[in-house]
Amino acid sequence: MTRQYELIIFDWDGTLMDSAAKIVSCMQKAAQRCGVTVPTAAAVSHIIGISLKPAIKQLFNTDDDELAERLTLAYKEVYLGADTTPCPLFDGVEAMLSDLTTAGYKLAVATGKARRGLNRAWEQTGTGHFFTTSRCADEADSKPSPDMLLQLLAEQGLSAGQALMIGDTTYDMQMAQAIGMDRVGVSYGVHAAVNLAKHHPKAIVHSIDELHRLIMAES
Repeated sequence: MTRQYELIIFDWDGTLMDSAAKIVSCMQKAAQRCGVTVPTAAAVSHIIGISLKPAIKQLFNTDDDELAERLTLAYKEVYLGADTTPCPLFDGVEAMLSDLTTAGYKLAVATGKARRGLNRAWEQTGTGHFFTTSRCADEADSKPSPDMLLQLLAEQGLSAGQALMIGDTTYDMQMAQAIGMDRVGVSYGVHAAVNLAKHHPKAIVHSIDELHRLIMAES
């Protein structure tokens, strides 16, 4: 029996890495440094997943490129040096990636992180070797554009029907939905299950263990 999916595409922050608390903390500190109103944790959580500068413009409701650039630089400085909030992988991620690789799946990442940020996360977690390919915020149009997914499919010579997108935000669901790619939402990230459900995912799961079992059942 031929399985449906050849490529499993994961979002990173909030899907594989428990990084929401760090992102919120860093964004709030960046706002303080730049002398603008500090956003709430809920407001920051809502824009996680979008590429950084568009996310900042949306979060702070500004079209001021100079302000957005100052906030972007401040965020990066805080993230790399001034904030010590831990951002571990969710429990069970390494075991899941290992099992999926052994089962013959190709794995990919489609993330709002810049390439440097994803490479740093891979180095810190020792997980880069699990992934065949990836697309980052500085290599494609920002989510919810499907550009990242289209690039990954073209590179791998696959159709949308041969891939599965997994993410914790409506942006992940929207970009897959736009090209008819099956998608699975995870409720343990930053967007509520009720909002993920609006984009008709194949399933919504509530833990890495549940996600692991769901994908392996497709094999």
